Amino acid sequence: MAEDDNRKAAYTWARYSQIAFIIPGAVVAGLILGALVDKWLHTHWAYIAGVIVGAVGGFIQLVRTLTSASDKD
Repeated sequence: MAEDDNRKAAYTWARYSQIAFIIPGAVVAGLILGALVDKWLHTHWAYIAGVIVGAVGGFIQLVRTLTSASDKD
């Protein structure tokens, strides 16, 4: 029984530690993609749009993760 509790605790810890990386990862991905679009199209504003889209996408994924975690508990 203790092994089952340890697995559940490890799963819960892994699930919630994922939350710490969702928004920063999405923002960095948006920044990188925006910078690549800037170089490709010779603009100077696409990286800002990428950061904004990444932040919004990260927030949406955060809400989905928290909602699904609360449904399973």
